[in-house]
Amino acid sequence: MKLVVAIVQDYDTDRLLRAITGAGLSATRIASTGGFLRTGNTTVLMGVPDDRVPTCLEVIADTCGRRVEARAAMPAEPPEMYALGIAEIEVGGGVVFVAPVDRFERVPRRVER
Repeated sequence: MKLVVAIVQDYDTDRLLRAITGAGLSATRIASTGGFLRTGNTTVLMGVPDDRVPTCLEVIADTCGRRVEARAAMPAEPPEMYALGIAEIEVGGGVVFVAPVDRFERVPRRVER
């Protein structure tokens, strides 16, 4: 068993989660912040059997690809050095960590009577 932690842009999260569940895997999403241009991120946690890790990584790569977006250019210091306008920047992709899991337990839900 491996713990796969994927940090992706919010824009890609819904597509990623649909693809992950479509591949028969499960995930937990956690809102997170930080990264380039301070855009919203989501951290997706997945417990994945060893033999399914390549499939999981392929799904992440297929759904969280890089793309070019037009954004307002940020002014620099001094202002004469930088013309304000629209800049095309590359966004998307993600960061993925794969870690071994020594122990995994699914805790049964307690039913109140």
